[in-house]
Amino acid sequence: PDLEVDWLAQDPVTRLLEASGERIHPLSARLASESRHIELESGEHDLNAFQAIRRMDEVLIANFMTFQDVVDEGGYDLIIADEAWDIDHYWHEHPELKKAKLAWFTDFVGWVPMPANGEHEAFLTTDYNAEMIEHVERHPGVRDRAIFVGSPEDIVPLSFGKDLPAMRDWVPKHFDFAGYIIGEHPSTFGIRAELRHRLGYRPDERVCIVTVGGSGVGTHLIKRILQSYPTVRARLPELRMILVAGPRIDPASLNAPAGAELRAFVPNLDQHLAACDLAVVQGGLTTCMELTAAGTPFLYFPLQNHFEQNFHVAHRLDRYGAGRRMEFATSTPDMIADAMIGALRTPTRFQPVEAGGAARAARMLADLL
Repeated sequence: PDLEVDWLAQDPVTRLLEASGERIHPLSARLASESRHIELESGEHDLNAFQAIRRMDEVLIANFMTFQDVVDEGGYDLIIADEAWDIDHYWHEHPELKKAKLAWFTDFVGWVPMPANGEHEAFLTTDYNAEMIEHVERHPGVRDRAIFVGSPEDIVPLSFGKDLPAMRDWVPKHFDFAGYIIGEHPSTFGIRAELRHRLGYRPDERVCIVTVGGSGVGTHLIKRILQSYPTVRARLPELRMILVAGPRIDPASLNAPAGAELRAFVPNLDQHLAACDLAVVQGGLTTCMELTAAGTPFLYFPLQNHFEQNFHVAHRLDRYGAGRRMEFATSTPDMIADAMIGALRTPTRFQPVEAGGAARAARMLADLL
């Protein structure tokens, strides 16, 4: 009951936190923008996530120093680090800087080379994985709890690289499994028809939501989908398309055709994803799992060269039998239109997503307090 939580976060996450009434630490304003770096690294629906992180040392060290100032001055009992690579790396490099217990969260473990990028990238990812393994095994006390957001079956059946262990052998020895953690499980949203009514959707319309996350990387995907909209609308006049561009894409820059609706930000987007008839998204895990839990048909377009979306996320979605994977580079507007109509006409048979992951993780955190 006496728990106090401060968030050290940056835009666009802070917008969601503010909308939820959460307390944001004032030094959040000092954080260098990771979203801006990612946008500068991206191409046309293309982001080499591994190389982008390799090249963001300046951002990571600056943000780590801000974090360390917060910890040194704040007297915190517990740090919850959600894939905060900077904290994990530098505290393993300098364990003497650790001033509070650390709970490390991630939904994937292991850098994976993209096959098209050759032996050099394979060498580099192996080196990064070897360093991570050495950190954890040399300083096991840095992470007071390492929590994998998922189950052992969600670990990709790959190795960490040449002469390194298999991921499915190493990860269970060093992580606890919370199961998937979803903000609010769609089972709590009530009857779908009533949810649609509360959100303002008519019974006689088919609703398609397009969302591309919080950065500006999804601009090219949105434009391609907008090109497909007239074709889909001609074949399905009852279709209503709503595009959630995110806070870093100017809706006015998209030249949307008549009838397509544009939003910059939707606070309760998970409810809209549960209520809609179809979604078209990038390959990010959170949105895809919200759709999977809701049983909503969806198309997903992993970013080219994004190892997490192409390996870790795709493996998990395959396990749930969820979503139809699309390749942006080869998908014409007509092909996207055909896929959208096909998804609307095909019943989903996704495996259920458990609802107890958040409570299980909370119990793990409570043990540290």
